Amino acid sequence: MSRSCSILGAPIQTGASQPGCLMGPASLRTAGLGQVLAELGWRVSDLGDLAISAQEPMAHANHAVHDLAETRAWIEVLEGAAYDAAAAHDLPIFMGGDHSMAAGTVSGVSRYAADQGRPLFVLWLDAHPDLHTLSTTESGNLHGTPVAYFIGQSDCEAYPPLSHPVDPRNITMMGIRSVDGAEAARIRETGIDVHDMRSIDETGVLPPLRAFLSRVRAANGMLHVSFDVDFLDPDIAPAVGTTVPGGATFREAHLIMEELCDSGLVTSLDLVELNPFLDERGRTAKLMCDLTASLFGRRVLDRMTRSY
Repeated sequence: MSRSCSILGAPIQTGASQPGCLMGPASLRTAGLGQVLAELGWRVSDLGDLAISAQEPMAHANHAVHDLAETRAWIEVLEGAAYDAAAAHDLPIFMGGDHSMAAGTVSGVSRYAADQGRPLFVLWLDAHPDLHTLSTTESGNLHGTPVAYFIGQSDCEAYPPLSHPVDPRNITMMGIRSVDGAEAARIRETGIDVHDMRSIDETGVLPPLRAFLSRVRAANGMLHVSFDVDFLDPDIAPAVGTTVPGGATFREAHLIMEELCDSGLVTSLDLVELNPFLDERGRTAKLMCDLTASLFGRRVLDRMTRSY
């Protein structure tokens, strides 16, 4: 019996520093994401793209913050849509769009997990911890705030009320290599499990990932994976506006996705920060589709030679 998945676009770019992320969902569709998943035996529902209406500006004491009203509206829309998608499908995929969308997707699937009486765990694959609050962000780019919001930190009151915060002890971050001072302090305060690129260089990706998956399994948890393009090294994934050298390699990323597939624990997925305007002949979109395919069951021997 085939399992069901859905793909839902969130063409949001108001949380980022430069335009282009709103084309992310279209780029993933053009790269054949839905077709790839169907070929792997999944029943795929394309739920289209979400949208928000025009918003009245919202002021904040931190004058660097921009597009606050739009980000709040996106969180509201995404929370409900993520909840519905999690209820209707075995493994919904949320295609972005900048990473501020995770404030909505994670809060939505967290509410659904609570309804099932199960804890939500989050695997955060990103160069950045995105643990700023609205007051600590110096850039004002709100894609740096979703984790602080969905773990229930104060100073996010301008966002929608949060019904089911994620326990910080249920979060593992991998690939981190760009952390501001305020975020470093918050990591220490909350106890979030962080494996930066030095740690990965020392141990490889499997020991921390398997330890995390063991905790998810022991707790009968649901697992949300939030995959930011800048988790990857920009040499293989240039289509992102926040490139940080020294990211995950092609082989490390596929190994992570294959291990997640083998675990059978993943219940929802974000694909975020894909900016096709910065891509080279669609190579990053194709790579994200290939990585998603590994999560959904494609094995090494199934891969075709790729030409760019």
